[in-house]
Amino acid sequence: MEKKKKSSKKIELTREFIKSLPKAELHCHLDGSMRVETIMDIAKRDNIKLPSNDIDEMRKILEVGMGCKSLEEYLRPFDITAEVLQTEENLTRATYELAEDAAEENVRYIEIRFAPLWHIKKGLSLTKVVEAVLDGSKKGENDFNIKIGIIICGIRHTSPEDTMKVAELAVAYKNRGIVGFDLAGAEKDFPAKEHKEAFYLIINNNINTTAHAGEAYGTESIEQAIHYISANRIGHGTRLREDGDLLNYVNDHRIPLEMCITSNVQTKAVAKFEDHPIKFYFDLGLRVTLSTDNRLISDTNLTDEYMIAIEKFGFNIDEIKYLILNGFKSAFLPIHEKIILIKQITKELEEKGVVFNKNYI
Repeated sequence: MEKKKKSSKKIELTREFIKSLPKAELHCHLDGSMRVETIMDIAKRDNIKLPSNDIDEMRKILEVGMGCKSLEEYLRPFDITAEVLQTEENLTRATYELAEDAAEENVRYIEIRFAPLWHIKKGLSLTKVVEAVLDGSKKGENDFNIKIGIIICGIRHTSPEDTMKVAELAVAYKNRGIVGFDLAGAEKDFPAKEHKEAFYLIINNNINTTAHAGEAYGTESIEQAIHYISANRIGHGTRLREDGDLLNYVNDHRIPLEMCITSNVQTKAVAKFEDHPIKFYFDLGLRVTLSTDNRLISDTNLTDEYMIAIEKFGFNIDEIKYLILNGFKSAFLPIHEKIILIKQITKELEEKGVVFNKNYI
């Protein structure tokens, strides 16, 4: 007689259980995900003046909290983190420690993104910046049970020429640890189409693309990300629900959404948790993924984000397992590597009683 598979419906969704599950994170900024202790240690060693020498006070300054009123307020702490990420040693250390922090909660695949232009203030070349991050990534992969991809960010409010410079970096380091190219920064008044030449270079070198879009600005931002710069994934996409036709296009073409619930509430992309569209999108069948955005600034980790999905939006174990699978399916990995990883993750989940239907798209 064939042995029945265990049902995953009776599992208690405790924080410890969610933490133990293998997970993928696709939207995580290096400069927004440092340890406070590391920032203070670097500042002391490199003689960098901080707003306070007290760790608790610095934590309050760097973690914006749920009282954050705007994207502008949310971005202020990045001036501090950028100051301490201006040497190869510090960039390598921050990347390595982020890998360690993610691995500690059983994140098995993470894509770390950063903007090289933010790290040349004290004379580093762009290539040295990239190599320092890649060095930290390789060390993290060697020491922890995690696979890492690095995404280079262009910034909307810088010049198209600057975006082209970092696009050329992505081309140069393709297949050497760089897995994708992103367009980040303020959407309003800085349309993606202004940077289409850089993305033309990226696309014609067959490099994966993602873009921050529809976070604090309307669906036009998402439309441009898809149709002008050929984004394979959308960062955030909270405003997508405002255009049903575009929403269906994103769904039909299986364009993943990199959703970051806590960050979206803090930046006021949505006014409160209850207004967040994640469950609406998921129920419609969109390929929704969960990420932290900025672990330090938002004072969160991936386990926290999954617990919010459970506690605030009622995700059950059957929905959580597909939310997890979405992350791995949407990874910027070669298909043969992705299949191996998904088979491994599926086996581990099923060993924990989390069973999959085989007809999930």
